[in-house]
Amino acid sequence: MSMHYGEDQQLTGSQASRITYTLESSLDSVNRVEQTAEQMAKKAGVDEDEVFRIAMAVREAAVNAVLHGNSYDPDKRITASFENTGDSLVIRIADQGKGLDPDTLPDPLAPENLLRGSGRGIFLIRSFMDEVHFKLLHPGTELTLIKHLGTAQTGS
Repeated sequence: MSMHYGEDQQLTGSQASRITYTLESSLDSVNRVEQTAEQMAKKAGVDEDEVFRIAMAVREAAVNAVLHGNSYDPDKRITASFENTGDSLVIRIADQGKGLDPDTLPDPLAPENLLRGSGRGIFLIRSFMDEVHFKLLHPGTELTLIKHLGTAQTGS
């Protein structure tokens, strides 16, 4: 797996930090992104259930970037950045695909969609995170997932 790894420390707050990865469009990359989110949430003192929700939301976003965004294209990369601002965990996942308009997504709770085997990733992401933002990159889409630490259950 080819990977660019960059890490920089913010200058505000003792817990503030940021990590950025540029990764291949593969399931190994999805696993790496999920593990990083899990470690970040644990380090922030979030309780076990909330760590699971954050990791699952980030995994869904990474799967969407690799599968739907980049279509496993070996020439395309995903970028994942993880930031603890002290008040929030901010995770950004970007792909180099054709772009996604979230308004065109089918309602996963509509009767005609209840038995579909896919289409619930964005729904889960929105359910588990406090804020979810979409940004079209031309090409690609960036999802920003935010969990406010004041609303997250902490393990302390």
